[in-house]
Amino acid sequence: MKTSLFKLIGIATVVALAGITACSPSGGKSSGRALPGSPVSVAQVLQKDIPLEIAAVGRVEAISTVSVKAQVGGEVTGVYFKEGQAVRRGDRLLAIDPRPFEIALKQAESLLEKDRALLRNAQADIARYADLVRKDYVTKEQYDALVANRDVLAAAVKADEAGVANAGLNLEFATVRSPIDGRTGSLLIDQGNIIKANDTSPAVVIEQMTPIYVTFSVPEQNLARLREFMAKGPLQTEAVPAGGGQPRVTGTLTFVDNAIDQSTGTITLKATFDNSDGVLWPGQFLNVRLILTTEIGVVVIPSEAVQTGQSGQYVYVVKDDMTAELRPVKVSRAEGEESIIAEGLKLGERVVTDGQLRLAPGARVEIKTGR
Repeated sequence: MKTSLFKLIGIATVVALAGITACSPSGGKSSGRALPGSPVSVAQVLQKDIPLEIAAVGRVEAISTVSVKAQVGGEVTGVYFKEGQAVRRGDRLLAIDPRPFEIALKQAESLLEKDRALLRNAQADIARYADLVRKDYVTKEQYDALVANRDVLAAAVKADEAGVANAGLNLEFATVRSPIDGRTGSLLIDQGNIIKANDTSPAVVIEQMTPIYVTFSVPEQNLARLREFMAKGPLQTEAVPAGGGQPRVTGTLTFVDNAIDQSTGTITLKATFDNSDGVLWPGQFLNVRLILTTEIGVVVIPSEAVQTGQSGQYVYVVKDDMTAELRPVKVSRAEGEESIIAEGLKLGERVVTDGQLRLAPGARVEIKTGR
């Protein structure tokens, strides 16, 4: 039995030695074949002009919103716009039955003419009595009474003139006109209805569309940097509708709130957009980019190339001999899908963007094609 055991051990030793020989550099089919490199994707270190910006979610807000109400009451005899129509300042919107106001104007004008006639007569009496009082034909008291009567009539004429102006203004108010350029909303009163002066409900609401605000908030930590760049000139703001599919529009930051919202720790900003093409609509949500400045000629790489280890951030650089070098880097900031490198890389070098987990310093690499 011991003899059989020794035979089995000997056979196993021979097999193991044969395997070692087959795997050795000088043995069998493996002779002269190099191990393949780890497959990786790479990107070149580039130099670009990168904007320094703050991203936020904004909401479109009309600069002016006017609730149009009638200043006189009466029957609505005409509607001269359609709901949702663009209107200009001074355009006629509604007509109120003008007849009561025309009658009131005529009455005021008649009263004015009457008092003017009385005033002219009183002035003539004073002119006649002036000579008589000097000759003592009439008493001074009679003359003073004539003068007082003239003054009363002069005051009455001024009151009548104001009454005529007021009646004319009411007649003018019988035509309701647009106070701003904008777009009308729903019509809340129809022709034939009775409208009240300064009613609680407006006849229509008009929103100013051009120009228009985009309101957004940023964390208060950005305030110092924001004020620094605002002192150098107007700040450009870009916005695109949250749903996408529409072009980016450009405006200018025009408002910074005078207080920080303590409940959210943010400060409210407003940018003004020309909106002549009507892309922006009140109430619409947007993705906003506030551009503080543009950094010229900075070194950038894809953010996916940057790894974080115990000693900080690093990248793998592919050397000319197709080996990987672990290179510590200092990242200034990330902007979208790119990272700005302050230290550690040179223009033209290649960094690994995919496959870092299979690498070690000095490992051979094989660059994947098709990316």
